[in-house]
Amino acid sequence: MPNKIDVLSRISPQMSAVLAQEDALAGDANDTSAGFAQMRENYVAGRAWWNEGAPKLAQVVDDAVEGPSGIIAVRRYYPRPLAAGELSPAIVYVHGGGFVLGNLDTHDRICRILAERTGVPVVAADYRLSPEARYPSAVHETAAVASFLHREGAGWGIDGGRLAFAGDSGGAHLGLAATLYLREEAGDAAFVKCLLLFYGWFGLTDSASMRLLGGPWDGLAEEDWQFYMGLYAEDPETLAREPYANLFINDLTRDMPACYIAAAEFDPLRDDSACLAAICEQYGIPCRYEMFEGVIHAFLHYTKMLDAANDALEHAATFYRETLGL
Repeated sequence: MPNKIDVLSRISPQMSAVLAQEDALAGDANDTSAGFAQMRENYVAGRAWWNEGAPKLAQVVDDAVEGPSGIIAVRRYYPRPLAAGELSPAIVYVHGGGFVLGNLDTHDRICRILAERTGVPVVAADYRLSPEARYPSAVHETAAVASFLHREGAGWGIDGGRLAFAGDSGGAHLGLAATLYLREEAGDAAFVKCLLLFYGWFGLTDSASMRLLGGPWDGLAEEDWQFYMGLYAEDPETLAREPYANLFINDLTRDMPACYIAAAEFDPLRDDSACLAAICEQYGIPCRYEMFEGVIHAFLHYTKMLDAANDALEHAATFYRETLGL
């Protein structure tokens, strides 16, 4: 697509340093021409360095829950020991990666920091990836993890009536999509008290930010977007009509949790976040919207070098604690 902004000349010095470090680490996980299998290997290898030196927590447990199509691996992060009989609110973390990449390890540092800064358990969900499991599988599995915690969280020291979703990119999408699915299909999402949504895609297929932004530095050029959508759905053309893909065709004016929405200045998905925030603000849904200047999509991974990443997690944690009254 022509007429793009020269992003690399406008990002912050810290963001430029991050991209230089990314280039030095491993194969390019943004290169969709490599195919999804090689991209996954590159993504895991590239994220390993960024996950080093994460906070030490009281307990981290690999576990599993029963999902609609089999076992879903999860990882439970406890920032402090829970007293006997104590039930804590908790956050379900849903990782990004275009519905094609990522696992529990690629987002481990993010989950540890979020647990540390909120002071509550975080349960990361390892939903099945596309194209092996196409839409709406990831939505159903994300909802299933929250439903399990709602029913049986007490066995893990979790108050199933006070849950939240958090996620980055595709994970932000899945957190909101699962909330809407629980509301509309299961008839109950009132136990989801808060959403922490970092630079998500929520349904726009064209926007000013999509026209102006996206390139090899973030793997979100138009042809990259078509690649991900082609793997996510059997027929990508139908996604605009699917309520748990194009989230903007749902009624977002009622029965919505409080939302923290973080966008990146030079992200082609920036307008998705701005649009969602505008709806929340218009209809009185508790919301905090922040657009972090000088950074690109996926900046949350770079807490080792990027102040904006640490600020986004800290601000989200503050919003969460205030919303839950902690």
